[in-house]
Amino acid sequence: MMTHRFKHIVTALFVVCGFSLPVVAQETALDELYQQLQDADEASYPRIERQIITAWERSGSAAMDLLLRRGKDALDDGDPLAAAEHFTALVDHAPDFAEGYYGRASSYYLLGKTGPALDDIRQVLSLNPRHFEAMRGLALIMEEMDRKDDALDLYRMILELNPQSAEVQGFADRLELELEGQSL
Repeated sequence: MMTHRFKHIVTALFVVCGFSLPVVAQETALDELYQQLQDADEASYPRIERQIITAWERSGSAAMDLLLRRGKDALDDGDPLAAAEHFTALVDHAPDFAEGYYGRASSYYLLGKTGPALDDIRQVLSLNPRHFEAMRGLALIMEEMDRKDDALDLYRMILELNPQSAEVQGFADRLELELEGQSL
């Protein structure tokens, strides 16, 4: 009886370790990429940024990756409603996969559903606090809501993660000028 119980415990440990090792390895690789992004120059940062985004897009399941691809393809084809349906299926089947929420947030935003988009961005950032693309989307929404101070704070947070992003630097510079002009 004791041997049987021991086998179950050992099996459970192998299952838990087997599933957690790829996650730990992916986080370690992402940590290294984020560090490389910090040290990147103008020429190398786009490649490193793309590697980070590619890592975010790996769910670990071919079926979930297919749903992500279908959602992204629908967005590329200008069909945010179909994209939202694919991303909703992805979120339903993989609720811990931040990219499903990010894709659905993008779809909702394009459909004019700001509230649900904000809720999905919140979920993305709770699952992946370094998701600078979700932060950028949130900053754009904050600007549209005339919350420019919040948008500027978000752009600055993005630049802490991705200091070579000329686009985000441009957004931050523009908002700093606007906010300085308002205080005069």
